[in-house]
Amino acid sequence: MAQFFQLHPEHPQPRLIKQAAEILRSGGLLAVPTDAAYSLVGVTGHAPLLERIRAIRGVDEKHHFTLMCRDLSEIAKYARVDNAQFRLLKATTPGSYTFILEGTRELPRRLLHPKRKTIGLRVPDHPVVLALLAALDEPLLSSTLILPGDELPLADADEIR
Repeated sequence: MAQFFQLHPEHPQPRLIKQAAEILRSGGLLAVPTDAAYSLVGVTGHAPLLERIRAIRGVDEKHHFTLMCRDLSEIAKYARVDNAQFRLLKATTPGSYTFILEGTRELPRRLLHPKRKTIGLRVPDHPVVLALLAALDEPLLSSTLILPGDELPLADADEIR
């Protein structure tokens, strides 16, 4: 069953964030605004989530996924980060950049790129996503919301409904 939440883009309502977090915890999938475009997000503990995202997007098992993290310390938990990478991350996050880094053993293998053992990581700079990350206390698995046959990601909530 699809639900539509209208959240304030700068000051998301805590009650609605809590409801959205519960949907994610129960294995649900959300389309959320980010600082770049809309993304499909879910929590990493639900294995069928990857297949649902792949089916919606029309992509294969080689598709790269991104983990949205709250901060640099959370990125360091899931990826190997050397000093030069850390300086670059610190200078450019939060923001719309995604960094492809080698994953650690903390990541479930199904989330890593099958051959390279890497994953995309980012610290978003959008109040709605940051509120969800705080409510969940774990990273969000994400993929930009580009529908099959489209070249550009969806950027308008009314297009998603």
